[in-house]
This record gives sequence, C-alpha cells and structure tokens, in this order.
Amino acid sequence: MTSFEPKDLSIGKLHSYLLSAVAPRPIAFASTLDAEGNPNLSPFSFFNVFSANPPILIFSPARRVRDNTTKHTLENVEALNEVVINVVNYDMVHQASLSSTEYAEGVNEFEKAGLTMLKSDIVKPFRVAESPVQFECKVNEIVKLGTEGGAGNLIICEVVKLHIDNEVLNEDGAINQKKLDLVARAGGSYYTRAKKGFFEIPKPLSTLGIGVDNFPDFVKNSMVLTGNDLGMLGNIEALPTEASVNEFVKDLGERYPNIKTATHRQKHKLARNYLSFGDVESAWKILLS
Repeated sequence: MTSFEPKDLSIGKLHSYLLSAVAPRPIAFASTLDAEGNPNLSPFSFFNVFSANPPILIFSPARRVRDNTTKHTLENVEALNEVVINVVNYDMVHQASLSSTEYAEGVNEFEKAGLTMLKSDIVKPFRVAESPVQFECKVNEIVKLGTEGGAGNLIICEVVKLHIDNEVLNEDGAINQKKLDLVARAGGSYYTRAKKGFFEIPKPLSTLGIGVDNFPDFVKNSMVLTGNDLGMLGNIEALPTEASVNEFVKDLGERYPNIKTATHRQKHKLARNYLSFGDVESAWKILLS
C-alpha cells in the first residue's frame, strides 16, 4: 500500500483522497437567505442524518482550499440561523451541480439553475419545489473545525418540518427508494445514482455559466427539455455567435435538410439527442438555428 501522513500532503491532495475514498456521500441542497433577504442555494456533500429524537441533520460548508474564504451559505446561517435542506434526485442533479457555480453574492441560484422557490411554512428560506423531500430546519449550533483552507464548519440543524412528495410514497406511507431516485457525490466529477451506479457530470465552469435565467424564453419554457437539460445548457460561458450557428447549420444540412424550417419542438428534440452525448455547444446551435 501507498501510505501518507496528512501533514505530508498538500491540502488539495488530501481533500481529493478523502472525497474519493469516503463515497458515495448524500447531498444537502441547502437554501438560505442573506442578511438582506436574498436567496442562496448550494449543494454540500459533507452531510448526513445524526439523530431522530431530536431530528438532527448536519452538513459542513468547508473553507475554500485555494484562498481560505468562506461560502455564502455559512455566512447566511450565521446571520439567520435557519436553512432548508432539500434532497437531490436524478431528475434535478444537473441543476444542483449548476447551482454550485461560485456566483457573486446576491445572485439567486434558484434562477440560475432554473429551479422553483417554494415558500416554507416555518422558516424564512425557500424550499426547492423540484426536490422530492424538503427539511425546514433551525440551526442549533455551528462548530468551526479550523481557521485554515479546507476546514469544515458543522452546521447542526434541527428539523422543524418536513415535506415529502406523494409521488415517492408507497400506499403505506413509506418512502419508495426507487421512486425517490437519490444521487450522491464521490470524488472528482463522479456521482452515483442509488438505483443505477456511478455516472459523471463535468464540474461547473471555473468561469460563470450563463444560467437558466439568461436563456431565450423559447428555451427556458420548453415543453421538451428537462430540468437536467436546462442545467447542462446553463453551464456554458456564452451563447454561440450567429456566425458559428450559421456555419453549424450549413454543415448539418446534409443530415437534416429541413433544420431551418423545423419547429421549436423538433429542434428541442434534436438538441436533447446532442445533450445525451454531452455536446452542449451543438445543442445550443440547434436551438438557436
């Protein structure tokens, strides 16, 4: 075996080993409000349930390794002491990934990821309407594990109300795990789907993805594209230029001679096919043709 003492590794390397080896990890999709009432939404995989009586969930926004800064979620729960923890299933995982982009303070990740804000019953932060299970929580305590980059901050949350989509419940009221279809994080860009195994999602751009809120309405309101499709399309730095779209359509003409006169629905179906192979740029060129 290759063996190390943590002090002999860079924080980045140690972080990578820990996340790859301690996997899969459930995802806390945490919704908070800042001191001015601006919504914030971000996923965290340092997360689990630790007690049923009282009902306690704990997640940990770590200090950034690269520059030792803290995340907006931590700052928000310190200010308000409330959070909604939403679970992430396969149907929304690309949108959850997009929301992890480090947008500027005050930017609404619900809008960037194309997710719906749902008013909570007890706490102030919004729920994610697309999530099949949502936990409204009061923050009982925040335990800071260090002051350097990579240090965690345990946010100890007490569930004050939970909401479960009837679609994932059996007749006896128990959650059907296959219908819930949860996903979890592993190392690097890997995820796992509870009922299918590992799959991969490219990490959001180090630059800022345009987000679903900047889509043309005919794309944003598509009756064909799924939430995952929108999440993939939102993780692009800029829309293709008109010249590049025209060139692509010209090259595409031999296979799809009627592409210019196709309906939005026909183009959206063709774009979905390209997205299934991870070709986001070509999908956009079809949508904009």
